[in-house]
Amino acid sequence: MAEVIVGLDIGTTKICCVVGEVHDGKIDIIAMGQHPSDGLRKGRVVNIESTVASIEKAVKEAEMMAGMGISSVYVGIAGSHITGFNSHGQVAIRGQEIRQEDIKAVVDSARAVPIPPDQEVIHVLPQEYTVDDQRGIQDPIGMTGVRLEVDVHIVTGAVTSVHNIVKCCNKAGLEVRDVVLEPLASASAVLTTEEMELGIGLLDIGGGTSDLAVFHERSIKHTYVLALGGHNLSNDISQGLRTPFADAVRLKEEYGCAIASMIDKDQTIEVPSVGGRPPRRLSRKVMGEIIEARIEEMLTIVNQELVDSGYKDTIKAGMVLCGGTALLEHIVELAEQVFDLPVRIGYPRDIGGVIDIVNSPQCATGVGLVIYGMKNEPARRASDTSGGLVSRLMASIRGWFNRMV
Repeated sequence: MAEVIVGLDIGTTKICCVVGEVHDGKIDIIAMGQHPSDGLRKGRVVNIESTVASIEKAVKEAEMMAGMGISSVYVGIAGSHITGFNSHGQVAIRGQEIRQEDIKAVVDSARAVPIPPDQEVIHVLPQEYTVDDQRGIQDPIGMTGVRLEVDVHIVTGAVTSVHNIVKCCNKAGLEVRDVVLEPLASASAVLTTEEMELGIGLLDIGGGTSDLAVFHERSIKHTYVLALGGHNLSNDISQGLRTPFADAVRLKEEYGCAIASMIDKDQTIEVPSVGGRPPRRLSRKVMGEIIEARIEEMLTIVNQELVDSGYKDTIKAGMVLCGGTALLEHIVELAEQVFDLPVRIGYPRDIGGVIDIVNSPQCATGVGLVIYGMKNEPARRASDTSGGLVSRLMASIRGWFNRMV
């Protein structure tokens, strides 16, 4: 019987539940459920009951399509509370050959860094190992030496934010198998091995935040969260055109363009008014100018972060955009102007099944969570015997609340 893995993308604007079956190490997508998200702001839960209701509706839709019940999920997490930083660790090798316990020891030494008491480690991601003076090693097991070092990327999140995501899933009747950084999941779905080897930047433009992940030599090097996203873009349109927010979202999706000069000056759109006033016809170019200003601002901030972090020169393969905002017309051309790099839209790849239902940059995270689950399920099962991520999160949450009271 094929193993079923479910990814649950809990975003600011939508909840996306993707169901996949594993066949010979490959994923076949068999179902997808989606529902507007009500209860989150910039990746943080602000209304538990509304979030639970949205999760239940998305999961129910996926269950009906898959013809089976869903009891456990891999959950994506993002938001302005997420931080990432690099760390270094080293240990002396006790035996003649490096063993798995040596790997665990050196990674534990790298993660032994002070973090704020209200933060919890979500991921410790090895970048490269060094055996004595030999750098750039991906898997040192079996090698000989006297000193083992590792460079890792550590991702942390607010304890309460992670706890609330897990709590919402539990209240919806779901077991959380793991909590996964969303751009890390998206990378599993849209990036190629060659891109991650050469150097690539992934920008996931969500509703509440825009999440950046930089990969080089097949490992993650840098993460960054910008507290601006598609919601800000819709709000700008709502304010600038004096139209209800829901209509601003619709106008953005139907007529949005990231470069105003590419719009025919004679094109017009019907804009609903507020207060019972009749709709107006406005130049589509006016909305294009609003969109371009905001998108250019967001991309410029991300580009400056790449420069400041020192990783701009490592992304030889360019940038990949995903998330709903990546569907904006001409956003690739604008991004290429800002980053001065080749840019493409990230669509889920290397999957089978009913791929047409997830063939969108909006579904990159959901599909990526399924792929992440397939790759990490054996390790997760092994970690369960000694306390996996979620159990560590729960222990940390209990400790944090005890300190608060």
